[in-house]
Amino acid sequence: MPEHYSSIGDAVGATMQHNIRLAHRDPQTLADRPLQVRYIPPPAADPYSLPGMVIRLEEDTSPAEVAAILESTTSALTGPLTQLTELVAAGADWAGARVDFDPPGYNLTYDMWTRLATAHQALLTVREDLEAATEGIPACPAEPSPTRHPDMVPVLRTRELLHDVMGAPAPNPGTPDTRRQAAALATSPNTTARRTAPTDPPAPAPGPTTAGRPRPTR
Repeated sequence: MPEHYSSIGDAVGATMQHNIRLAHRDPQTLADRPLQVRYIPPPAADPYSLPGMVIRLEEDTSPAEVAAILESTTSALTGPLTQLTELVAAGADWAGARVDFDPPGYNLTYDMWTRLATAHQALLTVREDLEAATEGIPACPAEPSPTRHPDMVPVLRTRELLHDVMGAPAPNPGTPDTRRQAAALATSPNTTARRTAPTDPPAPAPGPTTAGRPRPTR
């Protein structure tokens, strides 16, 4: 029977444990037990992964849920924004440890450190903006506004999700998550491009008939 996992982390952990067991077992014994087919869910299947949080954050999401999603992105240890900020900081420190001002001329390493340090500061600013927005989101209206102002408030989301690119299987129909995923796929640039792609010109009308049958066209 195929093994199913609720998240990518569970699938990776089970795979690592399986590899450890492979390394410590008798090869002859393992030959009698073929490996099972393993199904690894797409990243968007985990509601707490970044793709999963993107899917959950739709126009019909409640303000409290939106605030919780954004708050989880800035959590101290597991927040993706926090991890990204630390990653950029580590990259800047790596470049900073190699800066040498003695050689004359253009200093590539210092330029790279400056770029990474600027990116790190920008991420810190983003964190401050998200924390301020998270505090005010619960006071926003629960229902979308009937009037739209795309010139003043443009749509920013590109809807290019990993499950769209990887072609993940469709979940069970009828759930709110299913409707949100369907909306994301329907408005994806790839899907829209396929729907609006020009079609082949219509075939020409059949020519004069011979003996009651259309003459073949080339």
